[in-house]
Amino acid sequence: MPTVIGPAPNFGGFSMSKQIDTVAELEAIIGKTPLPMMLKVIDHLDEGALRWIGLSPFIVTAFGDASGIAVTMAGGKFGFASAGVRELRLPTALLDDAALARPDVGFASLFPLPGITETLRVNGRVTEVRHDEICIAVEECYGHCGKALIRSDFWTAPPLASPPSDLSAFIADCRFLALATTDAQGRADLSPKGDPVGMMVHFEGSRLWFADRPGNRRVDSFRNIITQPRVAAALLIPGSTRVVRLSGTAHMTDDAAIRAQFSVQDKTPALAIGIDDLSITMSESRALAQARLWPAAGRPDIDPAKVFMEHIKLNKTNGLGARLTSAALSVPGAAGLLKKTLEHEYKNNLY
Repeated sequence: MPTVIGPAPNFGGFSMSKQIDTVAELEAIIGKTPLPMMLKVIDHLDEGALRWIGLSPFIVTAFGDASGIAVTMAGGKFGFASAGVRELRLPTALLDDAALARPDVGFASLFPLPGITETLRVNGRVTEVRHDEICIAVEECYGHCGKALIRSDFWTAPPLASPPSDLSAFIADCRFLALATTDAQGRADLSPKGDPVGMMVHFEGSRLWFADRPGNRRVDSFRNIITQPRVAAALLIPGSTRVVRLSGTAHMTDDAAIRAQFSVQDKTPALAIGIDDLSITMSESRALAQARLWPAAGRPDIDPAKVFMEHIKLNKTNGLGARLTSAALSVPGAAGLLKKTLEHEYKNNLY
């Protein structure tokens, strides 16, 4: 059974007037999503995405609807998930909690590849749950930048023979968080977050806080929190097969005192997210054990920049800006330029 931890909510220095309640307030703090970030989303699995899925030994998944969402994981040998252009199929036996999958619920996922910091995100809706597999209709596919995995040292972590067995100690040492949200229509989203040890999450009374760092600026999860604040998350210590799963009610703030707790390299995040009404469990993940992620078994022969560039070229968005962006990526050397842009971001805008 889930374990609820902490005393009654302690609001400490948090000012309710600082709570972010509208998209306009959110965009005033972090800006609007740049057009290229929207253009990299396609509505199917192209050749690059299918190859990516075929190389992945592990995924973080979320299943939910407008009433709430939960996170689980699946893992096995490389290519354990099968896919076509419009459908993704997951073996039920390889999920930690296959019971979360029900026909017509929203689905979101993160596909990491060993040694590669970028991830592939695939969203859609469950169409069928068979005795041996779960079938998902693909609605969105796009790449996510590598900042979360870089900040968490995700692939450089050694295997941990004795990870913290105490819940509080494990949470204090966690460096990676996958945040699951849904919108008012029940569409699911799963966003990766990463930070150095001691900076991923903080507790204030019974409220858990984490920060928003620079990333792809799609902010789907934050828009979702405004309309549907019930969220879920998985917390990991890279190198460990143990996982903490939680659920609760989220809100966002730009309160200076809260944000200051998450300053790294003299950089303070623009936004912090708090989760109340927490239900928390810790367990061994069969999926992580099956995937054998650590130590990372070499780097697959795939170029994330090329995959992401093809997604932008395949996007069907109309308008002058979209046409100009697509044309710019069609010139020789565009993939190399995109790769250099990502490397510059990872070096100079990690926090």
